[in-house]
Amino acid sequence: MMCLPEIEFCTEQCILQLLEAHPLKPGSIFVIGCSSSEVCGGTIGKNSSEETGRAVFAAAFRVLSEKHIYLACQCCEHLNRALVVEAACCTEHRLEPVSVVPWLHAGGSFATAAWNLMPEPVVVEHIRADAGLDIGGTLIGMHLKEVAVPFRLQHPRIGQAAVTAAWTRPKLIGGERARYR
Repeated sequence: MMCLPEIEFCTEQCILQLLEAHPLKPGSIFVIGCSSSEVCGGTIGKNSSEETGRAVFAAAFRVLSEKHIYLACQCCEHLNRALVVEAACCTEHRLEPVSVVPWLHAGGSFATAAWNLMPEPVVVEHIRADAGLDIGGTLIGMHLKEVAVPFRLQHPRIGQAAVTAAWTRPKLIGGERARYR
């Protein structure tokens, strides 16, 4: 298994590679779903690691905060894949908060780290993110805007977990007479 600094480094590199190829504006939302079990070489939902969840969160929050991009941290299926976000994100994007507190066995280690380490965390059920990472097969697609475009990472692994990246683009509408930028 990778050590925690390596997990942080790999997380940071995946985010930076995606943002370099597809920059986001300040105030955009970047969603991450993370199975710490998969990062550690286990099966999703079976071997949660609080330390691994904190390492992934710390790296993601640091990188995205520096770019003034909001991080949305997906909970596990026991909380219906709700998301932990900052209160400012909730307000700016007019999201509706729900009442729940993620913990290791209902929310997962990554969402629990977000709840414990974000300055003003809230949980929301729905979000339409501009880009994101799926670390370990957590299925973030339901939280991306409608036209999600896969992005191939140079090194698509964090620990033992496969990483899938995506960005979104506006829909192309209008048919053959339409023009696009």
